[in-house]
Order: sequence, then C-alpha cells, then structure tokens
Amino acid sequence: MIQPSTFYDLLLQHGTDFFAGVPDSLLKNFCAYVTDNAPSEKHIISANEGSATALASGYHFATGKIPLIYMQNSGEGNMINPLLSLVDSDVYSVPLLILIGWRGEPGVHDEPQHVKQGKVTCDLLDAMKVPYEVLTEDEAALPAQLEKAYSYIKANSAPYALVIRKGTFADYTLQNNIPVNAEMKREEAIEKIMLSASEKTAFISTTGMASRELYELREKHGMGHEKDFLTVGSMGHASQIALAVAMQKPARPIFCIDGDGATIMQMGGMATVGTRKPKNLVHFVMNNGAHDSVGGQPTVGLQIDIPAIAHACGYEKIYSVATAKDLDSALSEIKSAFEGGKNALTFVEVKVSKGARKDLGRPKSTPQENKKALMEFLKND
Repeated sequence: MIQPSTFYDLLLQHGTDFFAGVPDSLLKNFCAYVTDNAPSEKHIISANEGSATALASGYHFATGKIPLIYMQNSGEGNMINPLLSLVDSDVYSVPLLILIGWRGEPGVHDEPQHVKQGKVTCDLLDAMKVPYEVLTEDEAALPAQLEKAYSYIKANSAPYALVIRKGTFADYTLQNNIPVNAEMKREEAIEKIMLSASEKTAFISTTGMASRELYELREKHGMGHEKDFLTVGSMGHASQIALAVAMQKPARPIFCIDGDGATIMQMGGMATVGTRKPKNLVHFVMNNGAHDSVGGQPTVGLQIDIPAIAHACGYEKIYSVATAKDLDSALSEIKSAFEGGKNALTFVEVKVSKGARKDLGRPKSTPQENKKALMEFLKND
C-alpha cells in the first residue's frame, strides 16, 4: 500500500502543489490527507470533474506549475470536454496529472453502475490519447513511476493519468472533519418524506446513501419498491429524470430526493426545472455539506443559499428546514396543497447530519428490475 503522506510529499517534490477534483471512495484516504495538509487556496473540491480540469488549467496559466486533478472513473465523462477542447496538445497544451479511481475494475466485484465504466476506463484514456499507468502499490517503486509520469508531462506539456485500484492507498482518517449541527439524520428525514406521500407518488432518488436508505425504509415498512427510481449512477441528474417524469405524468406527485453534492454538481438542472415549472414536482435536497458516500469530504452546500438559488431559478414554493418539527410542518402543507389542487413547483432544503448506519444495505433488485417496476407503476394514472 501507498501511504497518502508519501505520495503527497513526492508530488510536492515534483512541483505539484495544487489539487482539484471530486472525491472518490478509492481515493478517499489521499483526498482526506490533501484536505488536511494543503492550504485552502491550493485545494478545491470542485462542483464536477470538468470544473476541476478548468481550475487546474487556470492554475497552470497563472503559475506555470503542474497541477493535479482527481476523480472517480465515473467522472471521466464530465472531464472529456475540457480535457479535449482546453487541455489537449492541439489546443492550449496544459501539463496535468490526473488521478482516477478505478471503480468496476474487471474481475473485481462492484456495484452495477460501475461495471461498464470499469470496463472502458482505460479505453477512454486510449481514445483521448492520454498516456496512463496503473499506480503501483509498492512504495519502493513509486518514485520511479512518478518520475516517468512527470518526464512525459514536462516533455510534452500534456496530461498523464494514474489509474488507482481498490486498496492502493493506506488508511488515513480526515482530521478536518467539521461536524454538522443538525437535528435530523438523512434516513430519518427520508422516512418522514416517504410516509407523508400519497399512494400515487413516485420517487426519484439520487445516487449514494439516499437511494440505499429509501430502499431499506420501504423494506422496514413492508412496502414494495415499484414507486421508486433509485438513480444509482449519473450523479447530479436525478432532478432531470424527475422533471421529465413529472411533465409526462402531471396527475402524479413526483418527489425527487437529491443531495447537496449532486445538486451542486449539475446545478444548471435547477434552471431547467424552474423554467418548466411542473406543479406536481417536489424537489428535496438533503443538505449535510458533504460528499457522504465517499468519505465525508466537504461540499459548499452549507456555505451557499441553495433555497435562494431555487427561488431565482423559478421554483414557486420554497422551504428550508432543520428540525423534525419544521419538516413535518412543510410536508403537511405540501400534502394539503396536493389534496386541494393548489400544488406548485416546490423546493425543500432539509439540513441533516453526516453519516449513515454502519449496517446500511444495498438494493437487492437489479437496475433493470427497478426500471421495469417503476414503468409499470407509472402506467396506471
């Protein structure tokens, strides 16, 4: 295994002192070390991986140094446009080191949303003509591997990638783990929302812990899963799935359970929702200021006014709640509005604490089974 401190120190020796990216479970120990040790002006947890690529480019333009970006392999798609139209040698030729967590590596068991991405991770780099190596797990071999990477980057003023397998980095616990003062846990809030919904309500839940909690809450209450679309991948896009469903099924309440990290990653989606104004859509954002599923790295969710952004985008009814009592009150108003035919496009920020149950399970149904069950449920208006 590679000690995060060893890797970080070698990067500094090569002149890399700026870091940007989206945290990943396979990189969480390294990301946590960077969060604890890099100056705040030299480390930006970005909205998405494309933004990280642009941030790194700007840093290079200002300093001439070689920056580093990091991501889960699912983020390669977000990175592709700026990588090819900004960083590439045919455009601005930006020297850049890329760390990519290899979820779904062939032969290694993983969740279904990672399987295809794992198969094509290296193929995508080949297609973009970005040279890469799988990062060694032998610390003694690490200096030579980094020397090779930096030699290429400097000689070609171009990006080079290191693909990270599961278990490559040794454990490191985030010290800068700022607690969130919230009365409710996310699972408690989702349970209240689920139980408040009418029988006709369909749920679209975001990737990560929220979907897993919704699934287990249905099990807890002896309910079926046909009303829920669990967006196990495509982080940040749950609201757009919900928007399209809501527009095609105007007689049904559609509840979107989103997260602050996911909302920020694709915040432009809120503008589309707000201008379309489906009156049957309620957009809940569970805000704990963290990328909870990948190590609790911070987002800017609690530093910005997400409800004000929703209002500016055109959402008609806005709530921000931080207590169980206030959530109950908001849910009661939403239910009454639907029953009285006075519902409007609604946004609800729910401030919750970080973390999840240690024994939180995963859905037992496949994504295809989930899709078919929801489509059958939606047929009957």
